[in-house]
Parts: sequence; C-alpha cells; structure tokens
Amino acid sequence: MRGMHPEHTVKCLCRRVPNSKGAAVLVTGATDGIGKSYAEELARRGFALMLISRSQDKLDFVAKSLEEQFNVETRTIAVDFGKTDIYTKIEAGLAGLEIGVLVNNVGVSYPYPEYFLHIPDLDNFITNLINVNMTSVCQMTRLVLPRMAERSKGVILNISSASGMYPVPLLTVYSATKAFMDFFSRGLQEEYRRQGVIIQSVLPFFVATKMTRIRKPTLDKPTPERYVAAELTTVGLQSQTNGYFPHAVMGWLTTKLVPISLVIFFGARMNRLQRTGYLQRRKLREQKNGGGFKTD
Repeated sequence: MRGMHPEHTVKCLCRRVPNSKGAAVLVTGATDGIGKSYAEELARRGFALMLISRSQDKLDFVAKSLEEQFNVETRTIAVDFGKTDIYTKIEAGLAGLEIGVLVNNVGVSYPYPEYFLHIPDLDNFITNLINVNMTSVCQMTRLVLPRMAERSKGVILNISSASGMYPVPLLTVYSATKAFMDFFSRGLQEEYRRQGVIIQSVLPFFVATKMTRIRKPTLDKPTPERYVAAELTTVGLQSQTNGYFPHAVMGWLTTKLVPISLVIFFGARMNRLQRTGYLQRRKLREQKNGGGFKTD
C-alpha cells in the first residue's frame, strides 16, 4: 500500500471507470473538509466532477475554483440530505452523465458528546442523522450502481469513520450510523466485485476539518488533503481501509491489541470530559449574554 506510486492510483481508477467523454466523479458533501479534498484531488487527476451539497453558494465557489485550477468540467446540485424527497431531483440532475466514481462523503455528527436521552431535539436529531449518514449512502448507491454494474467498471468510496469500528458512548447514534456504512460497503463489495465494481469502506480517525473542530494538523490528525491523497492509494487494494498509515496503526491497536471493553471505556471517558467542557463553556456564554443562549 505505502509503496504504490500516485500514478498507479490514477491508472487503477481509470481502469475502473468508463472511458467515455462524459465520465465523472460524484462527490456528496463536497464543499468542505474531506469531500472538498476528494473533489480537488480527483480534479487534479483529470476527472470531471458532479458536486452535491446543501449550499448553492458554496457549491458555486468550489466549482469555479476547481474549473480555474484544473480545467475540468464541474456541475453541481444543491440539496439537503436531511430530507428524503431529494432523490428525484438528484436523479434528474445526473441524467446523461456516466458516473465512474461515487464518493459518499456527506455526514453529520453531534454538536457535542451527549447521553442519548439528553440530546437536544432528540426526535429531529435522530431523523436527520439517519437521513444524512445512512439513507444518503443507500440512495446514492441505488442511483449510480446499476450503470456501473452494466459497464463492469466503477468505484464507490463510502466515507465512514473509525467511530464505526466499535461503539463510541456519548456519540452512540453517530457511531452506529458509521458502523452501518461499513457493513453496507463490505456486503455490497462481495455482491458486486465479480462484476468489476470496487466498493470501499473508508474509516478515518481524526482529520483536521470543521466537523472535528481540529484546527492544527498533526501526524495522526492530518489535513484532509493529506488524508485523501493517502487514501486514494488504497483503492483497488483494500475493501476496508483506514486510508492513512498512522490511522491504520491506530486501527490495528484499537481492534486487535486493546480489549474492546477498554476502547469503549476510554472513549466514554474522553467524551464525558468533552461534554463537561462544552457545557461549562455554554454556561459561561449564557451568563455573559444575560441568560440568553446562543448555539455554536
């Protein structure tokens, strides 16, 4: 994996996508973080793009930047993946396009670690998290997989999370949705690998993005650009990957060496500390604002 030259990745992807002029990469959650980095990296490698996210303004900005930097065709569709009535619009927007690579990246997490029954607006929270993190993966796959199977070429990258490798207390619903994504990916890979389609489960640990609120990258918390460049070297080699060598080491340690009960215990401990810190900061903000509450 580590010795694979970037050119080999391009050749692998090119073998797995259609050679027609209309072939494109489709990225969901494409305006920030890992999704944006996939769009940039694949544009750099010459692929046309279809970008899907919630904000049309952000989509327009990213699309214009990619077109200017890499001279690739870029199209956009603005939808809210928290809704379930969006897939007719997406299907219409994809009409006439050959999607060679699908990156199912869109996702949401908790605003802060919290016990299940204490999650604010729990009913809507559950619905939104499931629609964004699970329904979107199934529905987007439904839209693009038939043509991939017909052509015997195609790549689907499902961006799960290391949180899906074991239960993460106080992020329990998020963790469970990412476990679903991992199982869904690995099951489909076995169903369709003989038809020439690659379906890969990608399980990153922390990456320095808006969602993780990590501002300063480190070796084990890389920039999304660094993470994506490393992850793409695993396409065609691993059906389930942490995508980045330091993350692969962390994945091996937490699933093979450390008892799962300890992983769950320390995950809960870390999240309880983060919850306490968040609630303390919120209380100070409320006091400062004269009792009013402002969300982040």
